[in-house]
Amino acid sequence: MSTAESPGRPAPSWAAARATPGRARLARAALAGFAAATAVDLGSLLADWHLGHVLAKPLLMPLLVAYVITRGGPRLLVAALLFGWGGDLALLFDAEPAFLVGMGSFAAGHVCYLVLFGRRATNPLLGGAYGLALVGTVALLWADLPADLRIPVAGYSLLLTAMAYRSSALGRAAGIGGALFLLSDTLIATGVAEWPQLPRPDFWIMATYVAAQYLLATGALAARRGVR
Repeated sequence: MSTAESPGRPAPSWAAARATPGRARLARAALAGFAAATAVDLGSLLADWHLGHVLAKPLLMPLLVAYVITRGGPRLLVAALLFGWGGDLALLFDAEPAFLVGMGSFAAGHVCYLVLFGRRATNPLLGGAYGLALVGTVALLWADLPADLRIPVAGYSLLLTAMAYRSSALGRAAGIGGALFLLSDTLIATGVAEWPQLPRPDFWIMATYVAAQYLLATGALAARRGVR
């Protein structure tokens, strides 16, 4: 006989008690796997070990998705992370069509985030700061971007900046995550524009990106529990 909860007949308390520790163990395992994959990926980038990056990067978002699911996270958060995974896979290929596919997949993830944030209040002054950052960054990059990428990058930047600003609606952690996502993608854009780069630019791009997705995910989970 199934102990699953059904309408009008809740599962017995002993069944719920048994399920909760199991889900908690799965959540811890998924989070540990995410941390390990992150360490391997970032270490590979520092060591210039391309194979390690290629093997570890595709594991990041699925492991974070597994953590979110075991914590009972919302479907829109899962969708946003999976679209991020699609972008991660596309950017493993060093070609302009793959770059555009990756940007489109990340853009779909930002739409999911924006819907997830809903109409919660945010600070208008913060919005003004993000608006100025958007206009300034696009203006500075415009002439150095390939002509066929200028409009797509500008449109994506608008969506990304909106997501970064609205992420603060879910609290400080998510707000920092949104800001780091904006920083990560700005570093990518400066590379496309062939601006001078930091040493090991791929390391900084991935470090800020992984931190961004983790903070957005945990911020959304905390907001769902009513913790700000």
